[in-house]
Amino acid sequence: MFTVGMTAPDFELEDQNGCTRHLSDFRGKKVILYFYPKDNTAGCTVQAQTYKEKFPEIEKENAVVIGISKDTVKSHKKFEEKYGLPFILLADPERKVLEQYGVLKEKTMYGKKVMGTVRTTLIIDENGVIQDIREKVKPAEDPAYAVEWLNR
Repeated sequence: MFTVGMTAPDFELEDQNGCTRHLSDFRGKKVILYFYPKDNTAGCTVQAQTYKEKFPEIEKENAVVIGISKDTVKSHKKFEEKYGLPFILLADPERKVLEQYGVLKEKTMYGKKVMGTVRTTLIIDENGVIQDIREKVKPAEDPAYAVEWLNR
């Protein structure tokens, strides 16, 4: 697992438009990197819509929002279009980055143990250094916390 003060590992994934993105592409900007379980589910939709509402405030702080889930590029595109999301969604269907960042963990769903994404948010500074890590975040509260952190 990563800790505050470490450099966030670079990665390469496709966004909702099929463009290859690297975390290092965003050096010079703050990055709110959030991992979520699945497009179009109740909690994930609330979190995405709340980030959409907070997006103008985030941009004012020279920051970008990047969401990552195991969903496909096609699923992300539909999710983006359905809710008018103004930020980047990265597809990790092979779960490589989810594993790299340690957010793929055993969870209990309907009484069964399964591997799933633990809702986690990292705030990364302009130099690629992790400044804040939050696990098991509440979808409706996470974006407000991120904005508050950026305004410090």
